[in-house]
Amino acid sequence: MSTHTQILYQIVFSTKNREACLLKNGRPELFKYIWSVIKNHQCHLYRINGVEDHLHIATHLHPSVCLSDFVKDIKLSASSFIKDKKLFQGFSGWQDGYGAFTYSFKEKERLVDYVKNQEEHHKVITFKEEYISLLNEHGVAFDEKYLL
Repeated sequence: MSTHTQILYQIVFSTKNREACLLKNGRPELFKYIWSVIKNHQCHLYRINGVEDHLHIATHLHPSVCLSDFVKDIKLSASSFIKDKKLFQGFSGWQDGYGAFTYSFKEKERLVDYVKNQEEHHKVITFKEEYISLLNEHGVAFDEKYLL
């Protein structure tokens, strides 16, 4: 029998110290590159977006892929890409860690819309507020002192 899965994730991570260095004009090139990394892992990208200090990725995770290795590869590859291309002045890397939240496939369109509308969303809410909301929504215990 074949393996069949539908593992839908929202992955969130920020720049080191939440540096606001991911300028809008360079993001499409970064997103295209990250899409190629995701594709190389046999995963399906539904949407990627972000603002100056963090990214959101809505993706299907292939059953052969370990989440932590997947995120590590995205972050390491994207860091090298940004530095090689000199894409964002002031970029010094990504934060340690990440958030990863699973969703029912029935919620896919809502998730894609949420990721798509990050710029509008962050006109009224900070990344920290958004991240705490995601942690609470998904029942993840956390200590606020570890949130930048």
